[in-house]
This record gives sequence, structure tokens and C-alpha cells, in this order.
Amino acid sequence: MKKWFGKLIELLIRIINKKQKDMQNYGIGGTEVQGDASEAISEIPQNRTIVVEKLTADAPFKPEITKGLTSLDEVFQHFSPTVDLEFEDAEGKKLLFKSLADFGVKGITAQSEFLKDLTTQKEQFMKIIRQLKSNKLLRKALENRETKEAMLNAIYALTKEIEEA
Repeated sequence: MKKWFGKLIELLIRIINKKQKDMQNYGIGGTEVQGDASEAISEIPQNRTIVVEKLTADAPFKPEITKGLTSLDEVFQHFSPTVDLEFEDAEGKKLLFKSLADFGVKGITAQSEFLKDLTTQKEQFMKIIRQLKSNKLLRKALENRETKEAMLNAIYALTKEIEEA
């Protein structure tokens, strides 16, 4: 019984010592730093940013390593990324990217009248949906077939009047 208990204590001490050694490899924030990392790979300093991105639709004939570009503005000026798009219900459009913001929804929408119109239409539909969800009188009027038809006729008449004006 004593041999078994002694071996258990010895095993527990080894586990605790190993955990303490493992905990010494962690810094503030709990990031793991491997002590046996390869010497050939060095970490990028925290105050540096590396940008690796495909900025054009065409594959390069020969990969290009460009040095001396120190800001994102210089990168966009040097490469001048563009994309040709075709929309289903509109003519094609060439989009230009001059900053990272141009890759977002607002940046792309700002470059196309077609997309601006779709965004406005989406916002209007969202307002109508909110009205249908929150306006009890409107919902009740739409449940009754007669009042629903009367409302649709009124909307059609208003639309026709606006188009004629």
C-alpha cells in the first residue's frame, strides 16, 4: 500500500512541476511563446503591418515584391486596384479602390448609382416591414380583404398621380 501511495505522490509532484514550467512560457494576456521555435522564423514587431493581398482580378505574370511602400495609401497608389463588375439589371461598372474603406459595403455602394438605388429601395422596404410589425391598425386593415383592396387601390392611385406629375 505504501509503494502505491508513494508512486502516486511522486506522479502528482511531477505533474505540478511540469505545469509550473509550462506556465512560465506565458506572458501578459496568456499568449504562448514557444521556447523551441525555429531560429529561421522571426516574429514581426508589434508596430509593423504586412499586407499580403490580391488587389487585381488578373494573376500576375511574375510575382512582384515591392519595397519602400510605407503606408496603405502608397500601396493603393502603386497598384491602383480595380474590378470590373456587371450587375443583373444595369450596365457594367469599373470599381476603383483607393483605400481599405472602399472594400466595404459603403465604399462599393458609393461608386455605383445602381447600388445606391438598391440600397434606398432596401431601406424603404425595411421601413415598411417595421410599420407592418408595429402598426396594429395597419395590420388589422390588411387582414380584412375589403380594406386591403381599398388600401391597394389608394396606393395605385397615388403612384399613378406621382408618375403623371
